[in-house]
Amino acid sequence: MTTGNGGHGMTLAEKVMARASGHERVEPGQIIEGNVDLAMMHEQGAQTVGPFHDMGAEKVWDPERVVIAIDHWVPASTEGAAVLHRILRKFAQEKGLPHFYDVGNHGICHQILAENGWVVPGDLAVGTDSHTNMLGAMGAVASGVGPTEMAAVLALGRLWLKVPTTLSVKVTGRLGKGVTAKDLVLRVLGEVKTTGAAYKAVEFSGAVVERFSMPERFTICNMTTEMGAKCGMVAPDAHTFEYLEKIAKHPMHPLTADRDARYERTIEVDVDGMPPMVACPNTPDNVRPLPEVVGEHVRVDQAFLGSCTNARIEDMREGAAIMKGAKVAHGVRFIVSPASTPIYQQCLKEGIIDIFTEAGAVFTNSSCSACFGGNMGILAPDEVCASSSNRNFPGRMGAKNAKIYLMSPAAVVATAIKGEIADPREYQ
Repeated sequence: MTTGNGGHGMTLAEKVMARASGHERVEPGQIIEGNVDLAMMHEQGAQTVGPFHDMGAEKVWDPERVVIAIDHWVPASTEGAAVLHRILRKFAQEKGLPHFYDVGNHGICHQILAENGWVVPGDLAVGTDSHTNMLGAMGAVASGVGPTEMAAVLALGRLWLKVPTTLSVKVTGRLGKGVTAKDLVLRVLGEVKTTGAAYKAVEFSGAVVERFSMPERFTICNMTTEMGAKCGMVAPDAHTFEYLEKIAKHPMHPLTADRDARYERTIEVDVDGMPPMVACPNTPDNVRPLPEVVGEHVRVDQAFLGSCTNARIEDMREGAAIMKGAKVAHGVRFIVSPASTPIYQQCLKEGIIDIFTEAGAVFTNSSCSACFGGNMGILAPDEVCASSSNRNFPGRMGAKNAKIYLMSPAAVVATAIKGEIADPREYQ
């Protein structure tokens, strides 16, 4: 192992940024010019088109490295959304961008990148959405950027970045029955807080993370966004390579942290005996053990199983197993939204849609759905929602004084059945 002149090794984020910038090593705080491996845009990407032309750019640096996905308003639910879609379609056509996931072949942008192998180990990936962090589960630096930055990336394929310091999260023990990756990341968020990783990398490791499937790793990296992180990462291993084997769109450059890497802080989490967790209103770091909240008999008006955090086929199967033969409680609206069209199709094949709809839930097409308060499932004032999504700030799902509780898919389904916040272990 070579550590160069710095006297210590590099973290995973530093390794990827060194590779992207062509440096032998980088240090936290250093400004690099990184070569981008993958650029992703959704509807907000329509705001990049003006700056792209204003810069005098005429062509996109590499059309094969750009993915556009329509996901927030699918199909368009307002005139404004329809205009955004049209801007993106026109831009893709004019610039010869072939990788456009339009209505009918759509899904949440991060899920589309994940299930189609667009981001691979060692990549520097950027997207016009803050939850681009999710793709760091591939062992990549994946980060959200603004429209003007994205315009520069589209023109040049390069981006200035500051090398972040890294928080190390080491997870030991074994998750108990009914306790999930979502519960783990909520617990970590409760400790780190929403500003505790501001412009830092969060690197997950330890026996528990090594056992996690790729979907579970996507969930924990996704919610590093709620910690303020620049990126969330898991080192690539056999799980990563097996997942990407048939779908990787370009060559992998797997990297791992050096043994003597320097971390700003190490957080050790022992999950032995940990119960399911819940983030209570009105911030994702207001985290409490779920059994405590169950004792308060919190009635809900709506339950939502969806979002880029938790709407993969594994989440749908887990939810359907609890829902089978049960009914949605009287007075509760239960919205189920898969993360992509292929997941929707798989739910159709496996009878999962039947299970949910026969129970009284509404099963929607794949989209961001109720998560962001702009399309469907919007909350009225004072309403309460149990959600498998990632944010519960005031106004996130509609009315500013609605209350949102964040939890695992299993807990959301148990809550929909009971009509009040429930522990999924009672139903499994």
